[in-house]
Amino acid sequence: MMKIAVTSASGQLGAAIVKALIQEIGEDEVIAIARTPEKAKHLGVEVRKGDYNSPEDLEIALNGVDKVLLVLGMDEPQKRIQQHRNVIEAAKQNGVAKLVYTSIVGDEVNTAFSPIVQSNRQTEEDVRASGLQWVIGRNGIYIEPDLEYIDSYVKEGEIRNCAGEGKCSYTSREELGFSYAQMLLDDTHNGNTYNLVGEAISQKELAAYINQVYKTNLKYTAVSTEEYKKERQAALGDFMGTIIAGIYEGINNGVNDVPSDFQKASGRLHKSPLAMIEAYHQNHPTS
Repeated sequence: MMKIAVTSASGQLGAAIVKALIQEIGEDEVIAIARTPEKAKHLGVEVRKGDYNSPEDLEIALNGVDKVLLVLGMDEPQKRIQQHRNVIEAAKQNGVAKLVYTSIVGDEVNTAFSPIVQSNRQTEEDVRASGLQWVIGRNGIYIEPDLEYIDSYVKEGEIRNCAGEGKCSYTSREELGFSYAQMLLDDTHNGNTYNLVGEAISQKELAAYINQVYKTNLKYTAVSTEEYKKERQAALGDFMGTIIAGIYEGINNGVNDVPSDFQKASGRLHKSPLAMIEAYHQNHPTS
């Protein structure tokens, strides 16, 4: 029996990876690690308590585990680095053979999102230096938040941000779940860093695809980074508003238009943006 543990399994990405692994190898070989175990019980696998801030938790959680999927933390950038190191150290202490890390695509220097990208690059370095077998995925931007926000878009009649003409290689949590399952199970991926992204599209194209599936009549409105940042800060608070503006500023700068390694990592083509939107709509029919 091979045991594969997925950290942060109560989150949406972690849960998607657990579900994809169950499809591949069954539930007996999958362990969900969560800070609050009750939140991962619905996954139907063994759940262990694991808080990124608690080396003691993690050392117990990774006992008897062969491979670990490290889902990037959601804390502020500097805290994340040590939190990820806690997982890496616990993996080493337990004799884990392989570590797979979910990193992100992004610009390390030019936007308000860059400190988060930098923290992920530091963890990538830590993973490569761990002495374990490793694979790193750099996730593209999820398409789901735009679809979860659709009622607001409809109310406003537009998708509005500072991405301008920039193209974004969107992905989805479901696509990533499938890809990470393959990267965990197939050791020919070891030692590789993959861009896990789909086809790059503009915000105008995104609006057109949403209109096609949801029968809406959205248009895309481009605004300056400064204006968009002020709007997002007013809606979401200074920290999150700044981060969101930084993400769209990166799209405008072209940093999310990267070549895709998805087929190499997964053994199949990435779903098209339209197919991802259709799949989400089918699974969330009330949207």
